[in-house]
Amino acid sequence: MMPKDGYKSQPRIPSTYGQEEIEKLITSIDISEACGKRDLAVILLAARLGLRASDIANLTFENICWEKSCIEFVQYKTGKKVELPLLAEVGNAVIDYLKYGRPVSTDPYVFLCARSPYNPISSSVIRQIVDHHFTKAGINTKHRRHGPHALRHSLAGRLLQQKNTLPVISEVFGHSNSESTKFYLRIDLTSLKECVLDVPAVSAGFYSQHGGLFYA
Repeated sequence: MMPKDGYKSQPRIPSTYGQEEIEKLITSIDISEACGKRDLAVILLAARLGLRASDIANLTFENICWEKSCIEFVQYKTGKKVELPLLAEVGNAVIDYLKYGRPVSTDPYVFLCARSPYNPISSSVIRQIVDHHFTKAGINTKHRRHGPHALRHSLAGRLLQQKNTLPVISEVFGHSNSESTKFYLRIDLTSLKECVLDVPAVSAGFYSQHGGLFYA
């Protein structure tokens, strides 16, 4: 019979990593082997462009527009069409994998498993790839998640630090509106510090007023 209090539980604060940690993760990948070439391209898509694991796994050759230097795809989670710039670093990693790391296959999907029968990789495999390289790079992941979504969150944090507006970040991440993007405002510590208010000093008499130990 108690009335509802209207409380809405808040989602967990996203796990993020600093720029130095992200660069350490990327530079630790051994690209002398085929798996390394694939893993670098996968991680760059998540860290530089913020792609979800599902969208990386579903990426096909048709989604990469080399002439326009962009990637066009429909997000698996939202069904929204997204167009992102194909950064040189990302494009070069994809090309290196396609030329020297990808198994010979007529499959339309860009990323394949490294072992026969060379099926397209799944979202779970991408999570394993990112987790593996976090561990291999020796990055402290205690109390932080360490999958592809953490790379997406970290990119959001850097965009906020660079003073990008919410509509711009919403467009990058393929959000339908800025309400979803506000989820990341809680990780922008620099801006949050600007909102801190000075707390006035409390007089000594406050603690001796009526109420006794309640104010002690």
